[in-house]
Amino acid sequence: MMDSHYAGQARGAMPPAESEFSAGLRGDPNWELATRVASGPHFSRSPLLSRFLLFIVAETLLGRGSQITEHQIGVRVFDRPLDYRTIEDNIVRNYARQLRKRLAEHFAAEGKDEPVRIEVPLGCYVPAFRSVAEAGSSKDAESEDLGSEKASQRPTSTPSLQDEILDSGRGRRVKARLWLIGAAAVALYSGLLIGVTRYATHRAAAPHPAQGPANALWAALFTGPANSFIVPSDGGFNLLEDLAHQPVPLADYIAGSYHQLSLAGVDPHSAEDLRAQQLVPFLDLQIVSAISRLAAERSQRVMVRFPRDLRLEDLKNANAVILGSPGSNPWASLADEKANFRIVFRPGMNGAEIVNVNPRPGEQASYVSHWNEPTHETYALIAFLPNLNGNGHMLVLEGLDQAGTQAAAEMLLYPSQIDPILKEATRADGSLRPFEVLLRSNSIDANSTDTQVIASRVY
Repeated sequence: MMDSHYAGQARGAMPPAESEFSAGLRGDPNWELATRVASGPHFSRSPLLSRFLLFIVAETLLGRGSQITEHQIGVRVFDRPLDYRTIEDNIVRNYARQLRKRLAEHFAAEGKDEPVRIEVPLGCYVPAFRSVAEAGSSKDAESEDLGSEKASQRPTSTPSLQDEILDSGRGRRVKARLWLIGAAAVALYSGLLIGVTRYATHRAAAPHPAQGPANALWAALFTGPANSFIVPSDGGFNLLEDLAHQPVPLADYIAGSYHQLSLAGVDPHSAEDLRAQQLVPFLDLQIVSAISRLAAERSQRVMVRFPRDLRLEDLKNANAVILGSPGSNPWASLADEKANFRIVFRPGMNGAEIVNVNPRPGEQASYVSHWNEPTHETYALIAFLPNLNGNGHMLVLEGLDQAGTQAAAEMLLYPSQIDPILKEATRADGSLRPFEVLLRSNSIDANSTDTQVIASRVY
């Protein structure tokens, strides 16, 4: 891939926005470096990131670096109106974080042989051009992007999980990536099963998490004699539904009828792989890993179970954590009968929405995500409900897309925003009442940012 992009540049191919910002810069080695980066695989799928990079580089090389502001970038790069307020619209800060991440990835891969590297220091938007030796000797602190606004001015959002579970490198879309990671996903899934079992059997003497409102949730799921299942989504099944343009209900999933779905345009070998292999999105593996570490500190009866291997009997007397919507994990539909917020797919699997069965004042009857746009609002659900027999618990984390599921997991593992809901749901004896939480998040290249609680129910 690198060769084709750089060959295109050598032939005079023009990356996004180069013609707009390149006046007077042709022949400048730093500008040529920036255009190579913008044409590389880490930026080619995101024209806005390429435009962002080329704009701040051009302004800097033309001697206007001191004039680069968050507002100016919002207007020139993201087509915001002149009167827009950065304190209310943080698109520049969100993209700046992605920009720094993509630059680091580019120079660790395709651009590793470049003698000069481009960096955007935290706290500003003026790029720096550093030789390899200089870049190696100075390492910026890895933290959330503060942009040009003070942290106290930023909208409340959950902390990033980059170093814990949810930073899986480049923003990835499940449908595209699953074709490439089939074998790796199977190996990772198998390794995770072994690792979780070993960790649960030989628990390290690590301190327990601090007591807090979320502790009652984890105790309900993982303390006691009952089994606890952690169930990631079924990536191959999700692709089968999308390719066949046909949703498959839980009963048919259990019966295996999805094997008969018609897959027009898919060669028999690939179709068989989708039907037979246990494909798990990498994001789910990271979430499972984090939750299983919490679980293993409390119980030795925690099992990771691929959804095709789960049975109704397993959920009658056990606890379960289910990841994904009914479209990727049909077991999530078990929550629908008891839940107020439900994910409903449109005909032909052409998108989905969250239906609010009994809207309260100020709430919408449904919430829709423009999932096919690189940057969009998305929605997610956290539902803590009784299991099938009412003697255990079921936790469902589901989103309208991958970023939604990420937002739900991030909110639950760092639950400061939902602490009031968890406190309300906690009974006098420390047990937890059923509850639901509806979340709104921004999806930027399939990564969630600025997640907020917009509705909840405690029963």
